[in-house]
Amino acid sequence: MRYEPVSIPEKFSKFSEHYRPKVIAQMNDYQFKLARVQGDFVWHSHEHTDETFLIVEGELTIEFRDGQVKLKQGDMFVVPKGKEHRPRAAVECKIMLIEPAGTVNTGDAGGEMTAPDDVWI
Repeated sequence: MRYEPVSIPEKFSKFSEHYRPKVIAQMNDYQFKLARVQGDFVWHSHEHTDETFLIVEGELTIEFRDGQVKLKQGDMFVVPKGKEHRPRAAVECKIMLIEPAGTVNTGDAGGEMTAPDDVWI
């Protein structure tokens, strides 16, 4: 068996599109996904799961109907299940998402920003 680390910078070099998460690892039923984000995403929620955001590079604001949280490189935030939210970034931000396999990026909202699921890089 070969033991190889996952290089996050190398994985980010493999894609450039925004709001299209890519799976880089899985632990039990949870996937670790990388995404580039810029601009406003859609308002949505995930009824059955929390969603973890880890900021790899840049700054991200997660808006809620009753407030917001501003995150910078090295910050992590868990959006509670069922909480409606909208990520936004003025300039490109690189993030890692940690969530159960099969979680749809647009949650209950659907629409044209829904990314293909389970895309590995």
